[in-house]
Amino acid sequence: MNPLKKHEFLEKNSFVLLIAIIVTILIGGIIEIIPLFRAETVIEPVKGVRPYTPLELAGYNIYIREGCYNCHSQQIRPLRDEVERYGHYSLAAESMYDHPFQWGSKRTGPDLARVGKKYSDEWHVAHMMDPRSVVPESIMPSYRFLMNRGLKMHDLPQHLEALALVGVPYTDEMIKNAKQDALRQATGEPRANTSALLERYGENVAARDFDGQPNLVSEMDALVAYLQMLGTLVDFNLTKEVEAELNQPKPENTPVQQEVTP
Repeated sequence: MNPLKKHEFLEKNSFVLLIAIIVTILIGGIIEIIPLFRAETVIEPVKGVRPYTPLELAGYNIYIREGCYNCHSQQIRPLRDEVERYGHYSLAAESMYDHPFQWGSKRTGPDLARVGKKYSDEWHVAHMMDPRSVVPESIMPSYRFLMNRGLKMHDLPQHLEALALVGVPYTDEMIKNAKQDALRQATGEPRANTSALLERYGENVAARDFDGQPNLVSEMDALVAYLQMLGTLVDFNLTKEVEAELNQPKPENTPVQQEVTP
């Protein structure tokens, strides 16, 4: 059949044209979506990324409960102005253990993907209690009540167990010691106890009294521990070195001089 006749047939039969459009979209969609189910095609092979500690996970849950994602994103796009302001653009590997992820879509407040270790614990506590005491133009509400609420730790093993079911690599030992590990990280003492925590989650875990209240493990402890971890797991200096090598200008081809025969 003449190709023009085929096109004319589709144009004159709207139902057939609709079916053809749907089939075309389905084929294109399948081609785009299937690779996303293979983690190795979308997650960068970077070192240092680990699951949240029980205390950080509790802080992550508080972050979601209080709706922090409504005003703060955790996704730095690979655009020059964002990279210069916030730091290295976000990697998929950094949020692969987030359920749900906290990329966000609005920035009433600044992006928090690289906020870890940018400010002291005292700054974060002051900011939560009275935002305008450290950022005069802030419209953020006060979260002073977090200082007085004791952190619920009895159900942390169940939280870890549920995340393990969806692929987060929590071991049986991590699940069993979840409550104790949260308590150890929030106090940082004695060191002999925190060594077991570091063995399970790595040496880059910060273990200390985050809210300045040694006699209470509060929700503020958990939230500050979570914020201080954001953006600290990947060594971006190594990444920048690799990118710098890849972005170096290639040497121009030197023209070949022709030999002149006398």
